[in-house]
Amino acid sequence: MLAAAEKTAILTPWNTSDPVAGAIYSALCERHGKKVQEKLDAGFVTICGLGGLGSNIAVSLARIGVGHLRLIDFDSVDWTNLNRQSYFVEHVGVKKTDALKGFLMKINPFLTYETVTARVTPKNLASCVGDAPIICEAFDKADQKAMLAHEVRRQKPDAYLVSGSGMAGFGKTGLMKVREVSPHFYLCGDSISAPKPGAGLMAPRVAICSAMMANIVTWLLLGKSGAC
Repeated sequence: MLAAAEKTAILTPWNTSDPVAGAIYSALCERHGKKVQEKLDAGFVTICGLGGLGSNIAVSLARIGVGHLRLIDFDSVDWTNLNRQSYFVEHVGVKKTDALKGFLMKINPFLTYETVTARVTPKNLASCVGDAPIICEAFDKADQKAMLAHEVRRQKPDAYLVSGSGMAGFGKTGLMKVREVSPHFYLCGDSISAPKPGAGLMAPRVAICSAMMANIVTWLLLGKSGAC
């Protein structure tokens, strides 16, 4: 069953009379420029899957102050997740949506975080992803990735889809790239490196792919300014 999205109250516009909010916002504007930060403030991104890709994408977007993040996952944090995902020992056994929301609140409590604890299917996709103009596909399994890509293009044709494929193992950094599959579909990774014994999913290469995905999201939020 689809859990109701949980929303954290947002101070919109930034309540700069709050000393912490004011300090964070001033620092973001200093680093990014006020006009850029205003576009990031207005950003709305859905992240499907909160594992090695999704949790790291969310952290990057929260750090730059993307105003509204919708976080979707059905699973709980496991010991095997800690080698590459943005969780801690204290999170083992906790739903990923709850664990990640708590982590992001420590980075920036003045953004909007929605959580949907559910497994995305073709039937519930529309209600899960909401109205976000940018959707990140960050699932683990190939069939889930293909399903989401197909259904987003079918049910949400105007949304941008940013996906990851091929980030297992280590080294081969030069093979990692961004490919524009279509004007609304961007694929990051090397598209070939699947986990295998001795070359599974490891933090460095997964982080490279997640950073590429977060960077494409940022580029889209800022109006595709310059080359992707």
